[in-house]
Amino acid sequence: MKTLKTLLILAITTTTMSAQQLAQPTVDVSGIGIVRVVPDEVIINIRVENTGENTKDLKQQNDATVSQVLKFLKKMNISDKDVQTEYMNLTKNYDYNSKTYTFAANQAISIKLRDLKKYEDLMKGLLDTGINRIDGVEFSSSNKDALESQARKKAVENAKMKATEYASVLNQNIGKAVSISEFRNTGEPRPMYKMAMSDMESSGGQGPSIALGEMEIQTTVNVSFLLQ
Repeated sequence: MKTLKTLLILAITTTTMSAQQLAQPTVDVSGIGIVRVVPDEVIINIRVENTGENTKDLKQQNDATVSQVLKFLKKMNISDKDVQTEYMNLTKNYDYNSKTYTFAANQAISIKLRDLKKYEDLMKGLLDTGINRIDGVEFSSSNKDALESQARKKAVENAKMKATEYASVLNQNIGKAVSISEFRNTGEPRPMYKMAMSDMESSGGQGPSIALGEMEIQTTVNVSFLLQ
């Protein structure tokens, strides 16, 4: 019995010492990496929408406009892989005043333009095809993967700099990193943009209708360094 108690005490002591050794002090910091670049691509989201009482007629009207859009895009040498139908829907609406039903048919298309020099001609030609909605534009970079890699490296360097500063105030040093994780928002991360806006009003409708401005790609990492 005495031997069993001795073994238990030794086991508890050993476990406690191991836990103390494992629980080494750390410096836990977050680092931010930002890379800025002028975008060289844009995704244009357009929509064809018609309303009426006859669903068959609405479909024919939408199909006719979409056909014109696709023909125009071919003429502009826009690759098929850069044109995608995002959705098609048909909604039924009730007018309480006339007590009748009407329908709204929608078809949305996204177009990726890889040559921004064609932007003005593309937008003018799309409007001429008969589309009645432009839901927005989204600028991007063809070098996005490489830029994201740069942002990650900058984020880690920023985290190391912060940890070094904290430790130096205490007359200590940082050791090796024991953990690192990348912070991500819910949903797919998107780049942030500056000055990606229309200047049509200021130019009286003449000249370029977009200002590319600057695009930011940002990454945040959490890093734990040993404190020595």
